[in-house]
Amino acid sequence: MDSTGKILQFDRNAAAVLAANPDDLCGTPFGDLIVGNCDLAFQGLLKSVAGGRESSAMLAIETRDGATHDAVVTVHPMKGGEPDLAALAMIRVPVPLADRYVDPAVIRRALLEDLLPRLGDTLDLDQLARGLMDIVVPHFCNAAGLLLLDSLVDTDEGPVHSPDGSHLLRRMAVGFDDADQAWDAAFPTGEVLTYPADTPYVQCMETGEPVLARLADDGASRIAEAWHRPPVAELLKGASMLLLPIVSDGAVLGFFVCTRNVAHRPFDAYDIDIGMEFASRAARFIESARRYGRERATALTLQRSMLPTGLSAPAPVEVHHRYLPGSRLIEVGGDWYESIALPGARVALVVGDVAGHGVRAAVTMGRLRTAIHTLAGLDLPPAEALERLDLLMRTLGEREPHFATCAYVVYDAITGRCEAASAGHLPPLLVPPDADATLLDVPPAPPLGVGEGPVVSREFTIDDGALLVLYTDGLVENRGRDIDDGLARLRRTFGRGAAGRPLAELCQASLDGVYDDQHRDDIAMLVARLGRIPADHHVSWELPGDPAAARRARGLVRDRLEQWKMAELSDSAELVASELVTNALRHAGGRPTLRLIRENGLVLEVFDGADGRPRVRRGEDMFTESGRGLHVVGRLARRWGVRRTPAGKAVWCELEAPGW
Repeated sequence: MDSTGKILQFDRNAAAVLAANPDDLCGTPFGDLIVGNCDLAFQGLLKSVAGGRESSAMLAIETRDGATHDAVVTVHPMKGGEPDLAALAMIRVPVPLADRYVDPAVIRRALLEDLLPRLGDTLDLDQLARGLMDIVVPHFCNAAGLLLLDSLVDTDEGPVHSPDGSHLLRRMAVGFDDADQAWDAAFPTGEVLTYPADTPYVQCMETGEPVLARLADDGASRIAEAWHRPPVAELLKGASMLLLPIVSDGAVLGFFVCTRNVAHRPFDAYDIDIGMEFASRAARFIESARRYGRERATALTLQRSMLPTGLSAPAPVEVHHRYLPGSRLIEVGGDWYESIALPGARVALVVGDVAGHGVRAAVTMGRLRTAIHTLAGLDLPPAEALERLDLLMRTLGEREPHFATCAYVVYDAITGRCEAASAGHLPPLLVPPDADATLLDVPPAPPLGVGEGPVVSREFTIDDGALLVLYTDGLVENRGRDIDDGLARLRRTFGRGAAGRPLAELCQASLDGVYDDQHRDDIAMLVARLGRIPADHHVSWELPGDPAAARRARGLVRDRLEQWKMAELSDSAELVASELVTNALRHAGGRPTLRLIRENGLVLEVFDGADGRPRVRRGEDMFTESGRGLHVVGRLARRWGVRRTPAGKAVWCELEAPGW
């Protein structure tokens, strides 16, 4: 057109759409084809042409049949042989509904070239199914559904059949273009179903070939009646239906069911060819997403089975934890945490980090966690426990190199003493109630599995109510931040007054800012509020080294339990105390010490100077008095055991109070 908007030349598509007589277009002002209040927008296009700029506008265009369509009009400034030539106008009018599926070339391009490649990196099966429906509808059909074998969606097993031999299928997604919600009601997403024998659906699954069917009125009614879903009769009335099998490695995984209503051209051989090409490419995407989902579920199950589901601690100790994987693609790693309640109102707090990511690191982490629980049950000091872990890591490294870091802390809620050791790990952060946070000065040792080196522990006295923060390096270090800056940020987060804040809130504040870092390491953190057992909830007595000690122990226990209003435990506690004190006198000698702790029931401990562990004797004559003491303790106590002490050992047991 020229600078005034008069049409100088046009192509045959314009002639077919815009004018009944093509000769009438030449010389016609373009503005005459516009209806409604669009003059201002059209004048804006002409001004853009005059300024040498490309521009677009939405205009209402009247077509040759008198219909009005919203069209996108784009003008491009031009200069040519004709002196009046000013611009080329491109008019994009939506395809009439009845002509939507007429041109196979248009369908092929929309289905296979323009949209499908964008789904290639989608690894979530549900999201992929919805994306495939957005392509099939409206570019290939009016309504469609994607059904896959249910066994392929939920498990990593092969195809599973229902008891009668038919295939169990799950409807992954449904698409439709008429905004009629009856489609969702009649064909709900997520439904697991079987199709009757001798139906096109079963034929498609059995043969792996496309099936074309025309649903007459009575055919749609029969389907509705068989499924007990009346809306199906109206939705499928007179529809043309095409089933496209999804085949991978020679196995049929499911199928697309596509329908066109009576207002559109029925499916034909061209559509089958295009549809099968689409289903073949979609099958590769579905198989990739299914395998990724299976492997991801396996890895996550492994990770979650190895991380603790519940943390135990004495009543005065409050523990909170957080774990974040390194990225969305690698959701398993070697970071772990533990809080293990120990006898005598103590707790072992552990955080570790196995080098690397993925399943291999998670498996190594699981081995270390199992070993940690075993060593904690033996009540080894932190330094000795880490030395045993180092031996384990070096044994594992004989097959495949491994190394890990670990921080191990044991806190005594009665004395407030804390013993800490570290093997190549960052030092714990101590947050006193009314002071600035400081890093504990724990002597460093080589990482586990790297090489020989002494592991040394250090003891600290912890204020009542102080926080202890154990963490892995992913919390304070990444590619764009130095570790010193990360530690300074952590100290600011746990600044003065932080000891009184909720632990969940402090964990969240510590993790703020790390979610957006796609190159971070795994993060594990353990925050413990270390309280003490009140002084009137525990008591110790040094007993004489003679047979009268057992009688004195019974009297002391009885009097103390009356003061604590736990007299219902008196008979059991007196008997247990008498047996343990007698054993200490007989096998260890010296002056034993008896301690009672009121914590989740009653804890009774007898300390002596011998390091030999008492053993329960088996096969003793039932009439023999000797050797029956530990049998009595085992029957009366909820649990009992032996732990080492710097001066010898302690035999302990827990009695459960009624109502606790």
